[in-house]
Amino acid sequence: MSGAALGIEIVVVFFLALFLLHRYGDFRKQQRMVLFGTLLAWYLCFLIVFILPLDVSTTIYKQCIIDHEEHAVSPATVLSNQTSGNSTVLPTKSIPKACHKPWSYIPNGIMPVFWRVVYWTSQCLTWLLLPFMQSYARSGGFSITSKIKTALIENAIYYGTYLLIFGSLLIYVAVHPEWRLNWYELQTIGITAANTWGLFLLVLLLGYGLVEIPRSYWDNSHHGHLLVKTYFKLAKLMTEKADSEENLEDVMEEVRKVSESIKYNHPLRKYIDTILRKCPVDYQEKMGRNMDDYEDFDDKRNTYPSEKSLAKLHKQVIYAVQRHNRTRVQWQMLLEEAFHLEDVAKNETSSSREFVHSFAPSEPPGWFSRHIYTPTVEWYWECLLKQWFYRVLAVVLSLFSVAVVWSECTFFSTKPVLSLFAVFIQLAETDYNYLYIEMACFITIFFLCTCVYSTVFRIRVFNYYYLAPHHQTDAYSLQFSGMLFCRLTPPLCLNFLGLIHMDSAISHQAKQQTAYTSIMGSMRVLSFIADGFYIYYPMLIVLLCIATYFSLGTRCLNLLGFQQFMGDNELTSDLIDEGKELLRRERRKRQRLEDGENRRREWRERYGNRDQSGARSIQQSEMKETNYSDTANANTNTNTSTGPGRQAKYTRTSSQAERDCIELLDDAEPLDFNADVPTDDPLGAEAGSRHTGGRYLSMSSSRSRIFDDV
Repeated sequence: MSGAALGIEIVVVFFLALFLLHRYGDFRKQQRMVLFGTLLAWYLCFLIVFILPLDVSTTIYKQCIIDHEEHAVSPATVLSNQTSGNSTVLPTKSIPKACHKPWSYIPNGIMPVFWRVVYWTSQCLTWLLLPFMQSYARSGGFSITSKIKTALIENAIYYGTYLLIFGSLLIYVAVHPEWRLNWYELQTIGITAANTWGLFLLVLLLGYGLVEIPRSYWDNSHHGHLLVKTYFKLAKLMTEKADSEENLEDVMEEVRKVSESIKYNHPLRKYIDTILRKCPVDYQEKMGRNMDDYEDFDDKRNTYPSEKSLAKLHKQVIYAVQRHNRTRVQWQMLLEEAFHLEDVAKNETSSSREFVHSFAPSEPPGWFSRHIYTPTVEWYWECLLKQWFYRVLAVVLSLFSVAVVWSECTFFSTKPVLSLFAVFIQLAETDYNYLYIEMACFITIFFLCTCVYSTVFRIRVFNYYYLAPHHQTDAYSLQFSGMLFCRLTPPLCLNFLGLIHMDSAISHQAKQQTAYTSIMGSMRVLSFIADGFYIYYPMLIVLLCIATYFSLGTRCLNLLGFQQFMGDNELTSDLIDEGKELLRRERRKRQRLEDGENRRREWRERYGNRDQSGARSIQQSEMKETNYSDTANANTNTNTSTGPGRQAKYTRTSSQAERDCIELLDDAEPLDFNADVPTDDPLGAEAGSRHTGGRYLSMSSSRSRIFDDV
């Protein structure tokens, strides 16, 4: 099993990162470079979180071996003191238990190399490559060279700030008399600066997540509160949806003007074609119909846009189309959620204890829904068990949050040990229960990562950064999230090691260091950060939790004009009422569509066979008419005296019988009446001329267009 656990977790974490990227990104439309950079950043961060418990258990095993070696030397020292006549016995440590190698033991030399590769790769991504790839992906250039040039110009200030900070630190180290300017100390200073920036942001996000995550589960256990909040979201999203549609219309109008001014033989026409390919299909068809390519361009008469202005327009088109598609998909998903919550509210009072949906599912039920998640099971889960499960989960998460806040404020105290997580790990360390150690470490760090990463997924910086599920996240937001993950994960792991007293720079204990802390270098190079900022700054998490509990941030945003959900606000009540009306309107619209589809299906089931028999009778009548006409023509050739009258009379009788048959068939299908539908069947037109008010859709020659006006 040596190293097997490491390999298994590497594979599992890769598929986890790939699943999340598939949920938020779009593999078919987004650039491969964007997807690869984001996947690599997420994968490395998740890898650090999952592998760190293995590093802790391996370090505890090595500490056990060191304790055994020290205990083997102690008896010899005591014996020499007794033979020399000295009765004083030196205090010795208690005899440690036998050291059993953990099942996930990682051989020596693997973890330091692994952490060094993972850490420095993630740092290169977050500080160098991802900012450049952000600008490259968002650029409106039409060639690789122009995109690279734009990205370099946009990141000049970004990289210049880094060089300024690094140069200042370099001068500070060179001038300091006690420090020697070597590569190890420079590396430690760089790591410390990056971790300090990450810890500053980490405490802000962690303080929000420790309160908001348990509270969100507690609120979700109340269906009425959740439904009212969904109404509020619907009203806000409708405003954003209308704004995105208006913005798209404005951008498409500008594209249309540019497309009409630049003709087919203009040198810039290839750029216009590139922009048109990014537009929605319906807009492409409109512009294609209105474009006149028979006129040549004239440089003297018209003024044409430059390549730079076309690149700017190209960028606006990409942003407008992405925003419009995102709001449209979010609107549909939010409608489904609102319909479901209303169904839950209706089914709570049901006596049949079977969950009934307002609308039929878009996809046929699968094996799981037919045999396991039946309507009865669904009723018990949605109406009875789910709310209690969320309440219990909210209480458990609240206890975890209290433990984290207490440990963040007391983890620097080693005698006595006040950090709860350090107490749990040390109790398991006395028995060398490696499985318990790894599970405790994994649950703790997973909870911390959930609080931090969920905040990253929830926050929204206007329309520039927003992680939207259902493949609706743009390239800029994906790469920005990768940057945040790479900057937050290393200080998060160091903070976790400090909570369990496995970081000697904070606990000041002479213990075996983990391989992860060994690559971070000694924080004693910057003692004011190790002894001051890293210890006392996390205590601010108490103030942030209090501010989040009383929703101070929400109230401030509401005062600034950003509508937030607040139960005691008049504007919130107005938006809730608006959301109810929007949902009621969408429900009526969807109900009409479903009723039309049901009538169409019922028509096909009831009159499908009759249509087939009617078609066969019409075909037989036509064949008979052809035979009778041929017979009459033959009789005309043989008897010219009586032929014309008899032929006309016989043929007219056959045509009238056929018309009567068709009229009987058509009159058997009177469903939808429409006075404006034309027909191409002359027989149908003659029969329908008797109806002065119009004609029935069932008498149309095309039966596939029935109910199109419903």
